[in-house]
Amino acid sequence: MASFQPRPQDAAELLDSRLNHTGMNHSEPRPHAAEATALQLKGEIAAVRELLLALSVGFVLPGPLPADLERRIDAGEVESLDVLIGKAEQAGLLTDGTVVGPARNALLTAAPTSKVHALQRELVSSYAADGQPMGDFARELARGGLADQRVAAELEHTADKSLEHDPALACSLYEEALLAGADETGTAARRAQAAAANGDLDSATRIIDTLLVSVDPPDVRRGVDVAAAVWAHRGMLARSADAYGWLGASRLGSSAPLAAVAMVGCGNRAGADALFRADAPPESPTLLAAALAGTGKGILESLAEDPQQALPILIHASDMLNAAGSALPLPETPAALAALLALHSGEPYLAETVCRAAAAAGQGGNAAKPRLFLLQAWSAMQQDKLEDARLSINEASKANHWPLVPRDEFLRAALEVGLARRNGEIAELVLAWERAREAMLHISVDLYSLLPWGELVITAARLRETRRIAHYFDEANQLLERLGSPPLWAVPFHWAAVQAALLSENPAALAPHATALARAAKNNHLAAVLAGAGKAWVSILAGAFQPADVEAAARGLGRMGMPWEGARLAGHAAARAGERKDMVRLLSCARDLHPQGNATGNGSSETGEPRAAATAETGNGMHPDGSGLSEREKEVARLVLEGKTYREIGEAIYISPRTAEHHIARMRRRLGAENRSDLLARLRLALAAENPPQE
Repeated sequence: MASFQPRPQDAAELLDSRLNHTGMNHSEPRPHAAEATALQLKGEIAAVRELLLALSVGFVLPGPLPADLERRIDAGEVESLDVLIGKAEQAGLLTDGTVVGPARNALLTAAPTSKVHALQRELVSSYAADGQPMGDFARELARGGLADQRVAAELEHTADKSLEHDPALACSLYEEALLAGADETGTAARRAQAAAANGDLDSATRIIDTLLVSVDPPDVRRGVDVAAAVWAHRGMLARSADAYGWLGASRLGSSAPLAAVAMVGCGNRAGADALFRADAPPESPTLLAAALAGTGKGILESLAEDPQQALPILIHASDMLNAAGSALPLPETPAALAALLALHSGEPYLAETVCRAAAAAGQGGNAAKPRLFLLQAWSAMQQDKLEDARLSINEASKANHWPLVPRDEFLRAALEVGLARRNGEIAELVLAWERAREAMLHISVDLYSLLPWGELVITAARLRETRRIAHYFDEANQLLERLGSPPLWAVPFHWAAVQAALLSENPAALAPHATALARAAKNNHLAAVLAGAGKAWVSILAGAFQPADVEAAARGLGRMGMPWEGARLAGHAAARAGERKDMVRLLSCARDLHPQGNATGNGSSETGEPRAAATAETGNGMHPDGSGLSEREKEVARLVLEGKTYREIGEAIYISPRTAEHHIARMRRRLGAENRSDLLARLRLALAAENPPQE
């Protein structure tokens, strides 16, 4: 049907003028619009109208025409086809076998709908007789209101071919198939799959809910796969596991690995083992089947005491799914699982590359892209590449034209908290924490969200808000216990709990998690590094540490892809060092691990800026400006005006309390301040001179 809709009056006037020009007009007054067009082509030129109408419907020249028109031409009842074509061309209504746009629209508007549909069905029969696909013409017919099972079947078939590779196109094709009369229930599971893969979870949910409450729903396994994926995206993985439990082992088939992923994620290891054997071969030799089987095997391997094989298996599964080009909606993509295992193993750079490759290949469709970008952001944040992390967060926000799903919104909120904590801006941290508190209300704790929960546990302790997260913290511990406390998944969460206990100065809360790290250290290298770091922290806070041990622990954290954590550890030790040589040694270590910091405005006791600290100790980089203060002194001045003590200033910018005191004394002499209140006033004036108010 026509995509261009001119005014009927324009079309009537065009036909009227063209027919006047060829002498085929009559003297009756011209009625309104489409009716006038029909009248102009009656009588002796009715055959021209029939020819033009057939061509407007979709018949082509040269080629078969409507049977009735061909019969009349063959019987000599009307003029020959060449004569009819000539008259239409002479009137300017036909060009190169195509009816001009306004005339086409007027003819289709004037003709009875039953007549148009009859011609369309005859044309569809012609395509069927020749065995030719209708292509876009089928879409045009469906959108024009033709209900024909042959059109519906072709649209449905085309949608099926697009389903795994172009879900957005499949969505449109399935909707058009429904317009042409396709079975709504029969296509429901596939329509839901297309909507979910395209990121439209609400539409997928409405379709799948209608399907699964029907008696003996068709394509039920696919429907449950979609339901499980939607529940997982909503941050309710236990519901995904329930969906597979409802389906039952006898009907799982190739979905068994996905059921295992969902059940392990919510702590049901026994259920996963019962539904999926890690040594079971894929149901078919396709890339997709092999990728899904590898995903299930990899996630079960990750629960082992020695999970060394889990990460390679999941990376292989991700590679296969990338090669298959499938946009199948999944509870978790193999790329996301591989990235999580890499992050939990202290290899964030590997997580970043896996996610980047999967996002480029479209793994999991539009719905999976934001999560892949957010995991890239987490990898960058862990490696202390904060600007890269923010760029990846921005990519996640615009990767899909739908809003972020609750699971991804929670991950983004936790990322914002982590970035604010590392930037040391307390006001920014408080705002990010409030947003995260809201996000956590919309999801449940699962195995694949332990990293963001760990970040929030630390921040809650930092802000004295532990009560707000205690329930979720207990749920996470219970989940790990149900799975047998698998080291790969448990170690980073225990480390987060250790840091939270240190911030809260709560030895009772520290003990079980420190013990768990020490126990896991026998077979887990990351656990050994984190246990050493935890021991170093305790010794620093007790004021009885060995600088060499602290440096070794800090550099160990750096080697495990946690340079900010290592720099923070060394910086705190430097601020408490009794000997200048120890302080310089530890500051140098912090600078090596965290070289890109700038100390401007940093008032956090959790962060440090080793580059600025190094210049403070060596005396380099101090070029007074008009205010009479060096860049380092301005940094100290800002912290003084915030009411920080010598120790807090030292912790904030990685200098010793004694050095902070020397800076303040030197500024007092330079500015001629007589007492502390006078110094504060002069510092405000000096900083105001540096940053005058904007007009």
